[in-house]
Amino acid sequence: MHIPSRTILVTGANKGIGFEVARQLATRKHNVVLTGRDSAKGKDAVDRLKDEGLDVHFLLLDVTDEASIKQGAKEVKEQFDKVDVLINNAAVLLREDQSLSGGSTEVFHKTMRTNVFGPVLMIRHFLSLIPDGGRIINTSSGGGSMSDPVGGWSPVYCVSKSALNAATRHLAYELAGQNIFVNAYCPGWVSTDMGGKSAPRTVEQGADTAVWLATAAISETGKFFRDRKVIPW
Repeated sequence: MHIPSRTILVTGANKGIGFEVARQLATRKHNVVLTGRDSAKGKDAVDRLKDEGLDVHFLLLDVTDEASIKQGAKEVKEQFDKVDVLINNAAVLLREDQSLSGGSTEVFHKTMRTNVFGPVLMIRHFLSLIPDGGRIINTSSGGGSMSDPVGGWSPVYCVSKSALNAATRHLAYELAGQNIFVNAYCPGWVSTDMGGKSAPRTVEQGADTAVWLATAAISETGKFFRDRKVIPW
């Protein structure tokens, strides 16, 4: 059983997993708004999807800029009135991210601004557009799990995803009274610009759980998923 067509906004969707999430959702006839901070790249992404016969929309939005988020929410309100599903996908993993104890302060700040503050600000400013029964989906990572072993890779990125997981749980609690479901998911190690060419999973595999969380008839909230199954935080 699947929900009817909905308006779904995906941040950071001009490439990689976000682009594939947008593509799969548009294929299912949902009204998809993909966002990006680069107009040319965003419009190119929309053109590529339209070449496949898909109807999608581009919204210029930088998740690290609160004024940009506010403007984006205003434009979405005017054009679509609501957002049934908000997918916080935009994130960074920086090459310089090698150490918590000795790494660059700017790497820490940029990573946290994008991967944690960005999703929370998106939720704050788009919340009034999310109706009863709406969904918020945060793209996380197994690197953010507090139960898995520490892997020794990109520690700032992993810490940012731990923080996003914590935010997901608290937001699920806060928004339960509004009947808004908040979950996080791990796409796995996916072959993208971020994941690298040696990653074993395709973008189609990486996007699958996000699309499922956005469209399937589920009622879980405050959970962490991988491959459509709940995994430990």
